[in-house]
Amino acid sequence: MSDSKTKVLVIVGATASGKTSLSIKLAQVFSGEVISADSRQVYKTLNIGTGKVTPEEMQGIPHHLLDLVDPNETYSAARFAEDAHQAIEEITVRKHLPIIAGGTFFYIDTLLGKIPTPEVPPNPPLRQRLEMLPVEVLYAQLKEKDPSRAAYMDPHNKRRIIRALEIVSALGSVPNLPRAEKYSTLTIGIHREKEELRMRYKKRAQQWLQQGFLEEIANLLRAQVSEERLREIGFEYRLGIDLYTQRITEDEFIQKFIEKNWQYAKQQLKWLKRDSSIAWYTPYDYEAIVAAVQRFLSET
Repeated sequence: MSDSKTKVLVIVGATASGKTSLSIKLAQVFSGEVISADSRQVYKTLNIGTGKVTPEEMQGIPHHLLDLVDPNETYSAARFAEDAHQAIEEITVRKHLPIIAGGTFFYIDTLLGKIPTPEVPPNPPLRQRLEMLPVEVLYAQLKEKDPSRAAYMDPHNKRRIIRALEIVSALGSVPNLPRAEKYSTLTIGIHREKEELRMRYKKRAQQWLQQGFLEEIANLLRAQVSEERLREIGFEYRLGIDLYTQRITEDEFIQKFIEKNWQYAKQQLKWLKRDSSIAWYTPYDYEAIVAAVQRFLSET
């Protein structure tokens, strides 16, 4: 039987495992274009603190879904899926290979039809009531009412938790709809040992400080992005603000950065373990990865 579905390559792995660099290498070999699947890299001016790929690092490979919205706007998984579907269509028209790379696996699973995206309209009165509550209380409510959704949610991201509670209020929980696979996909997982990852987190923290992470935070605050909003966006900015305001030292920043990244990596790997279709490789298995992609693209 021939498979007429569009072929899409997906690259996953723990944070800082090397997804971006591998996606660029494979794009060079297979005439690919990269679609970023990162819930923070969609924001303009959030560069260092999201680990956003630089123009130099892209090496001429087109990248999509970066710098789409203002930091004060809200971006959802449903919107990502819509934007990514469009990008895949455009890439395919150019007869290039769509390569999805990023660490927001909820976004990826939504795009691939593994997670439903119920269309629930905003409920302003409910939002107003929920805004009055501390984020810890809201997260506890979500864990009680929809534990599966709470499992992947950042417990500090008040906007997303409120949106999830809005959906719960309308539907009771996110329904388990039949999976609709729109694409033919090969998912490559990058595996690194714990200590190797932790060393990479330390190196990343040091590089960010050298590259001007604190200056980025200062510029964002001057641009009317509130401290509350930055803290909501991710632990990297929470730690960066604590260093910027001298609540912690540089050494404390680096150590906390390592620990928070490792905690996040464990959550990511737990999520990925549910998917038995992922083909896992170390970053040093590059020739085997290339061979696997060649086989995937030659299949009919």
